[in-house]
Amino acid sequence: MIPIARPDIGDEEKKAVMEVLDSGMLAHGDWVKRFEKKFAEYIGVRNAVSTTSGTQALVLALEALDVREKEVIVPSFTFIASATSVIRAGGIPVFADVRPDTFNIDPEDFRKKITKRTAAVVPVHLYGQPAEMDEVMEIAEENGISVIEDACQAHGAEWKGKKAGNLGDIAAFSFYPTKNMTTGEGGMVTTNDCELAEKIRSLINHGQSERYRHTELGWNFRMTNIAAAIGTEQLGKLDRNNKTRRKNAEIYNKELADIAVTPYVDERAYHVYHQYTIKTRSRDRIIDEFKKEEIGFGIYYPIAIHQQEVMKKLGYTAKLPITEKLVDEVISLPVHPLVSEEDTETVIKAIKRALT
Repeated sequence: MIPIARPDIGDEEKKAVMEVLDSGMLAHGDWVKRFEKKFAEYIGVRNAVSTTSGTQALVLALEALDVREKEVIVPSFTFIASATSVIRAGGIPVFADVRPDTFNIDPEDFRKKITKRTAAVVPVHLYGQPAEMDEVMEIAEENGISVIEDACQAHGAEWKGKKAGNLGDIAAFSFYPTKNMTTGEGGMVTTNDCELAEKIRSLINHGQSERYRHTELGWNFRMTNIAAAIGTEQLGKLDRNNKTRRKNAEIYNKELADIAVTPYVDERAYHVYHQYTIKTRSRDRIIDEFKKEEIGFGIYYPIAIHQQEVMKKLGYTAKLPITEKLVDEVISLPVHPLVSEEDTETVIKAIKRALT
């Protein structure tokens, strides 16, 4: 079996977790502070605030910017949390279409969706490639709109040499086990705005400005020392594992370019391949072959957000021709750092049998 995703967990993470367990300090503490400091340094920002999930990181970023009763533009071709986080923060998601090559938000459609009520945009760095941030930032600045990067799939990705998570006003990361690095479950908010960071630190800790003094309506969304210990060790492996992902992607690119649409990479971006996603009109044939060979695959995403039943119930609608076409064409291949060259050969042979 070649799984579509598998975390690279080794002795380093086990040792760090045992150190936390032996200390007896399992909850929010020194390991969390250490992880936040290292992550902020890695991304190149002043502040990193940990939390319990990538979804919660998005909600916190949106709450800190106060998008209540305001419109927030999001792509519909992404995981549903990019939009439901807006609703949870009291905002109104407005769906934009994506580019057919990068799968990221189309800057021109973003521009068209701006109204007097627009407060923010959430460019998603889908599959590990940053959105066109030059264009997004220019449009946002012209219209006084905040930019919240959804970097939940883009740990270590870069735009013109600058890390994802340090491109907009604020950013959210996920550390779910399938991501390029994990804490088991967890998330992180990154920003250079110290006031936003302090507000988020209060929000994750029951709205406290100091112990037992509550100035905000907050929650308990604190990361544990156990999760932070895993994350600290994972961060140390991130660049190495991203290089392996890119190496596996290069093999696929070389062998599959003539029979499927392989990922387009903007020359300004450093793609870290959270997913390696091809486009084909013969997806079902590939799936049948993969099932025979016990090869894992993913369809990210088979239903666009604006097509989801819950969004229809809530009254959100959109017509997005590119997004609505992509949901029928994309399929993701195993690309994670534990995929061997032999594994990539098995995947390639199965695709060639299916398509030729």
